[in-house]
Amino acid sequence: MIQPLLQVQNLSIDFIAEGKSTNAVKNISFSIAAGEILAIVGESGSGKSVTALSLMQLLTPQASIKGQIIFANKENAPIDLLSISAKEINAIRGKDMAVIFQEPMTSLNPVFTCGDQVIEAIQLHQHISSKAAEKKAIALFEKVNLPKPAEMINRYPHQLSGGQKQRVMIAMAMSCTPSLLIADEPTTALDVTVQKTILQLIKELQQQTGMGVIFITHDLGLVADIADKVLVMHKGEIIEQGNTKDVLQNPQQPYTKALLACRPTMRKHGERLPVVSDFFNAVPTTGGSNLSNFSFKEVPLKKDDSLQILDEKLPENNQQQLALKLNHLKVYYPGRKFLFRNTPEPFKAVDDVSFTVNRGETVGLVGESGCGKTTLGRAILQLIPSTSGDIILDGINLAALPKKQIRPLRKELQIVFQDPYGSLNPRLMIGNAIMEPMKVHGILNNTKKRKEKVVEFLEKVNLSADHFTRYPHQFSGGQRQRICIARALVLNPSFLIFDESVSALDVSVQAQVLNLLNDLKKEFGFTSIFISHDLAVVRYISDRILVMNKGTIVEEGTAEEVYFSPKNEYTKKLIDAIPGKSLLF
Repeated sequence: MIQPLLQVQNLSIDFIAEGKSTNAVKNISFSIAAGEILAIVGESGSGKSVTALSLMQLLTPQASIKGQIIFANKENAPIDLLSISAKEINAIRGKDMAVIFQEPMTSLNPVFTCGDQVIEAIQLHQHISSKAAEKKAIALFEKVNLPKPAEMINRYPHQLSGGQKQRVMIAMAMSCTPSLLIADEPTTALDVTVQKTILQLIKELQQQTGMGVIFITHDLGLVADIADKVLVMHKGEIIEQGNTKDVLQNPQQPYTKALLACRPTMRKHGERLPVVSDFFNAVPTTGGSNLSNFSFKEVPLKKDDSLQILDEKLPENNQQQLALKLNHLKVYYPGRKFLFRNTPEPFKAVDDVSFTVNRGETVGLVGESGCGKTTLGRAILQLIPSTSGDIILDGINLAALPKKQIRPLRKELQIVFQDPYGSLNPRLMIGNAIMEPMKVHGILNNTKKRKEKVVEFLEKVNLSADHFTRYPHQFSGGQRQRICIARALVLNPSFLIFDESVSALDVSVQAQVLNLLNDLKKEFGFTSIFISHDLAVVRYISDRILVMNKGTIVEEGTAEEVYFSPKNEYTKKLIDAIPGKSLLF
């Protein structure tokens, strides 16, 4: 019998803090063979990343680990990773087992060049000269398709795009040709086109070297494109595993079905998205908290016609009421001298863009990172100055107003950013964070009334009055995004911009937030621009879609027209890059 590359047996992980124990992983077992790609799928908090970190003994000292992790290294000598010394595990890390983390910017040292960091990893395990290590680093950069590899080794992380930084991390992980590669959410929040190339790269390297790969993600769509086997985790337990095609086309567990159904890819425009709770009710059949002690009963989805607001046409008298009109808007940045190149010509972030948004309409703005969509959104709100052109909102040309006259209009103009944690003051209770803009704009005349208003809006975004006194770190990513939405809506603005506000969320949390936006749009009737790199999400939430590339609008039309009958080649490329289309749908 062939020895598996990795065998995890009865693995349990507890975290002990302030005398309390939290059971993060509960007695799980699985294996992976050489040349195989195993995907571990689940929501945030399911235990998938904790499991991966335990394989390389990267957990904090507060973690208590039980079970066995049997690894057969390149000499095919099985070893229990939980029973070896720190010196022995250090010799395995990077050489026989390597990891690619989710966020390359925090994984790379900002004060060292990308080349130096890869060279360091090579020399640590291979004991070759600096010149030979540099030559190998350049070859690795070429292998992962980085442009001008000889120049890239001298660049710092901040000089590279997100996709390029992730390629540097892949080069570093592959520098010693490991037997096992762990990829922990390596493409989350990347453009769909960049995401596709990174997945293809990992697959190609795996086929070339014969290594085993553990690919961690919350998106079952990605799994369809890369994995041989799937393992689904929920609350620290494995609830389903098997061949990728079998699991995705014929899932047995309600939770797996829920993760698939939450994706908006083929849901009708504006149709209410199902969430995890729609698919099962957990009813204890015996004592204990083990998932195996619960009976799962599927419940039918209820269609609420009152929430299908985006399928309804605007009243005839509202269709011609313009909320926003852009005329030949330009945002240029002056040329600058860079380390490797001079740019005397201005950089055209937004180049002669014109379009309109009707009152009560949601317009989707889609494109890859660097196409100018976020710059365009911020220019509309006058958070950054425009070079020329008109921004006419409710008959007022914002581009022609001095800053002092724009400030009073901020009440009507709000934005929800991509990163809710970075948008909230960590030292401010979330109730006060929501109340702060009310004070600035003089909404209500005393603190008591403002607190009542804040509680009202917390409840509107499915939180409670008890959350008022909590701090941002005490909430999940989805909850923090709801807080930011409440803060934007508490002023009752007429115009909102959602800037990649769901791109980094779990698919189930994303479904909850998209449903919430539809509900709130019905109640408040706001006009909005929804910015994203994901055409599937944009099609679902928007009435019309604008496709942006290199600072210009290359295609526009209704959501269904652009998504199902694209005319521009760039739009077709974005749609083709949506993960998992061929297998799932």
